Amino acid sequence: MSMITERPASNPGGKPPARAAEGPVAPRDVRAIVSAYVTLTKPRIVELLLVTTVPAMMLADGGLPSLWLMAVVLLGGSLAAGAASVLNCYIDRDIDQLMRRTKRRPLPAHTVSPRSALVFGLVLAAISIVLMAAFTNLLAAGLTLAAIVYYDVVYTLWLKRSTPTNTFWGGACGAAPVLIGWAAVTGGLAPAAWGLFAVVFFWQMPHFYPLAMKYKDDYARAGIPMLPVVASTRRVNAEILIFAWLTVLTSLAVWPLGLSAIYGVPTLVVGAIFLVEAHRLCRRATRGDAVKPMRLFHWSTTYLTIVFVAVALDALI
Repeated sequence: MSMITERPASNPGGKPPARAAEGPVAPRDVRAIVSAYVTLTKPRIVELLLVTTVPAMMLADGGLPSLWLMAVVLLGGSLAAGAASVLNCYIDRDIDQLMRRTKRRPLPAHTVSPRSALVFGLVLAAISIVLMAAFTNLLAAGLTLAAIVYYDVVYTLWLKRSTPTNTFWGGACGAAPVLIGWAAVTGGLAPAAWGLFAVVFFWQMPHFYPLAMKYKDDYARAGIPMLPVVASTRRVNAEILIFAWLTVLTSLAVWPLGLSAIYGVPTLVVGAIFLVEAHRLCRRATRGDAVKPMRLFHWSTTYLTIVFVAVALDALI
């Protein structure tokens, strides 16, 4: 998708897009219904969050935490992330029907009713918080609750629809599992926990902006002011590069906080590749070439995975 300056599609009176008539849910077999509810939880996002949680727990413990604690945190974290995604789908059902990327989700497709989705999301959230409170500690449970509320109320309801800085301010949600995992092990938060939190926080801009570039027309159609929709190519490039560099520099700043070369060397290598890819994307965008933004999007996922695998290995060895 070309990186030209474009405002969101006009939205008379500044009102959000009207919700489509919410018709009856089409009858489906049990397997299809279960699949629809699983889809609402956005499993790929859950997987990515868990990739950061487990290594953070291992570093906090200085090895391998008890399997029981890991199981509880993984289950509670999965339910919390799933709940946040389900509630996000419920809130965003009006704009999801306008975007090609999301119009086949269960709510726009009327596979699941809005009321059922709302109940499902709230139940998942309640179970996750109870699990964390009962089997870890109140700090971990409180952070879990705060992450769900912040993502669905502050980000989805407000920031996403009102400001092009929504990705930045919403970044705390995606980075929260690091703090939750650390708190579950130690009952507190150390500098290394905040360092890893910062890595994931900064990473989300160079990770998500390429996706927003690819689906810029979708976001414009729905009236969502994602940065690539409302800002110039120069501005988008600048933010991608600034936050890519902040991500890599922060990951290296974590190195002396109890980590060794087992973490530092691979983090330095993949960080260099990450920066090369970010600069390549921005250079092509500046020249007006085909930018292929999903290349950086997918590589950023690989980068984060390798960094946190290195954290886990460092804690074990």
